[in-house]
Amino acid sequence: MVLAEVAGCVIIEISENFAPYTNLGDRRQVMLIGFSAGNYKSFKETVTLSMVASSITEEEKELDTNNVFEVNRKLRLLKTAAIYGANASGKSNFIAAINFMKWFVLNSSKETQVSDAIDIEAFRLSTETEKDPSFFEIVFLLEEKTFRYGFEVNARAVVSEWLFKGDDSEEKMLFERDFDNFILDDFPEGQGLSDKTRSNALFLSVVAQFNGKLSGKILLWFSKNLQLISGLQDTQYRKETLESLENDRHRHDIIEFIKKLDLGIADIEIINQPVFVIANNTPVYGSSYGSLYPVSGIKPAVKTVHRKYDADGKQTSLELFDIEKHESEGTNKLFALAGILLDTLRTGKILFIDELDARLHPLITRELICLFNSNETNPHNAQLIFTTHDTNLLSSNTFRKDQIWFTEKDNKGATDLYSLVEYKVGKNASFERDYIIGKYGAIPFIGNFKELIGELHE
Repeated sequence: MVLAEVAGCVIIEISENFAPYTNLGDRRQVMLIGFSAGNYKSFKETVTLSMVASSITEEEKELDTNNVFEVNRKLRLLKTAAIYGANASGKSNFIAAINFMKWFVLNSSKETQVSDAIDIEAFRLSTETEKDPSFFEIVFLLEEKTFRYGFEVNARAVVSEWLFKGDDSEEKMLFERDFDNFILDDFPEGQGLSDKTRSNALFLSVVAQFNGKLSGKILLWFSKNLQLISGLQDTQYRKETLESLENDRHRHDIIEFIKKLDLGIADIEIINQPVFVIANNTPVYGSSYGSLYPVSGIKPAVKTVHRKYDADGKQTSLELFDIEKHESEGTNKLFALAGILLDTLRTGKILFIDELDARLHPLITRELICLFNSNETNPHNAQLIFTTHDTNLLSSNTFRKDQIWFTEKDNKGATDLYSLVEYKVGKNASFERDYIIGKYGAIPFIGNFKELIGELHE
């Protein structure tokens, strides 16, 4: 395994056999083009995150070749996008919006009953929008076609829904819905199913449940290709890493990934420990309770392998450490996310991460991003969209201007989402410095704490 220098990043090449899944086909067929949401949580007006590369060219020419990929002669897409903003500015709400859309698409036809309310939270700080529906729309690639799908919902019903298909020359409506009125233009698989669609369920989801071919593929796109995870609650993703470790080929990639991040770990071992239940149904793990309590199951314990040295610096043995007890929070996060990160790169999926940088050193966060912004380690054009506070990443050596996004609340509590590409940025400007001094907005306005301390002592 060697390291490659790309646009100021030391790119980790996972392994010589990392990329080649022979049954992937053209991974450009499942890419995200854009997502819009409005009247949802802190978003009063509709905002759009676009993954379409603008016509700009960067001083760092490798950014234009590594951070962007061409779908066809008219469309180029970005591999990554970073969303910055003050605390409580709406970054996580944007991730929540696409998470709601995914959940509702996959579950509205099967997880709800006719009388169930839709768990939607509209913007609550304006009388103008409190009775309006929430808006969601996504534009994506599937089988070399562009699809635009969206809906509007309130707590009681699906207000509207639409699906369009496009190619290089035109966009064609497949169906439109206005409450319980449906127009099916070129959507034969939906014929006869409008009467079977509840007012609180999506038509697309119902058609997929009745084995609609296209609708089924779209739901599969949401289920398998669109991934959303939290960088704060990352332990729940350990399962993916543990499953990957069972595959020898994937195990090698994960071990090399961990080793190259300079965590001092030589190897990883998985040891299945018995689980015992003692008083008050409290589970305990290990082997020392076997004679006292019955075994109720097996839990895989992750052990990190470290080298032990003598006074002359020679290795004498290996020591095993329990990853949860003895390794740092950052190391545990990297292990938990390793499986899903590498699978995303390996299969060309779309990954949203809220608070990517939490508990990680800035250099490690940058290297994770560089894995995606590289033709070598991301040959299938996987896409990473993440929220962050790490201003060290705000560099013209790492991102194009159209890859940097900001969230900012106005004085009435409504969030706006906008890109750095909308600003006139000087040739030698420091993205980080200009952001910190407030040139692009999206920073907190902090009061005078000295006055507060003075009042406390009076």
